[in-house]
Amino acid sequence: MGAEFVQFSLTPILIGILASIACALPGNFLLLRRQALIGDAISHVVLPGIVVAFLVTGTVAAIPMLIGAAGAAIVSVILIEAIKRLGRIEPGAAMGVTFTALFAGGVLLLEQSDTSTVHLDVEHALMGNLESLIWFAADGWGSLLDPVALSQLPHELGRIAVVCALIAVLTVLFWRPLKISTFDEGFAQSLGLPTGTIGFGLVVVSAIAAVAAFDAVGSIIVIAMFICPPAAARLMTNRLNGQVWWSIAFAVVSAVLGYVFAGYGPLWFGAENAVSAAGMIAAVSGVILGLACLFGPCRSRIGAGREVQI
Repeated sequence: MGAEFVQFSLTPILIGILASIACALPGNFLLLRRQALIGDAISHVVLPGIVVAFLVTGTVAAIPMLIGAAGAAIVSVILIEAIKRLGRIEPGAAMGVTFTALFAGGVLLLEQSDTSTVHLDVEHALMGNLESLIWFAADGWGSLLDPVALSQLPHELGRIAVVCALIAVLTVLFWRPLKISTFDEGFAQSLGLPTGTIGFGLVVVSAIAAVAAFDAVGSIIVIAMFICPPAAARLMTNRLNGQVWWSIAFAVVSAVLGYVFAGYGPLWFGAENAVSAAGMIAAVSGVILGLACLFGPCRSRIGAGREVQI
């Protein structure tokens, strides 16, 4: 039983946890800045970047995919700002137009291009391939100390681990300017903080998280993790430190329970087939948010959305 868990379930669960945390950390600040839909937009617009990178290079290698997706995410941010300023419309409308148009373009490119030789299709883009990220070389818990077996870990695990660690380090290093500019932009400017650069940097970090998680877990879980854990955490505490830790806890619980329910939940109810792990993780995060809305200790004290103690 232990050998089967290590081989078939350990790496998908770890990848789901790391992807969830990587998205939840910047999601806290996007939520407090009332820019939560930026995470949604980014998770959609990375698709055309990935498809274009494949059409240019002919491969699904990590570096071209990351460059293409990151480029598309940055382009989307520029388009949102351009539409908002030139069209003089509110930010939500600008984001909606941008990410739906780019995602539709990505789907069209994907359907019209020859991807028969690679694992790149619409279902993969939406749901990812979390269940297939198996550690074939594992032979029980002892493989965690075996250099040969460790060298054959799914490459998605190393990628998302590096990105998650990078985002955690950046959050710690830029905690004070992020905090001040999020809650009082005018005061931050009076201190000489480059608020525009900080905001753009937050979006770029969010794009990196979405790109790194996209291949393994698809766009569905990326959208959910940017919004649901931070929103649920917001209902649990009025302190920013506590909110971040709550969001991490909710992200981990969503990933673990979602993966378990996806594999075993249908069997408990008499069904024969498992369901999508990414979809179930997103569903569990939504349930957690719903419970926080009903029972969270701070649900009745949230007014304008920024009543948080820094």
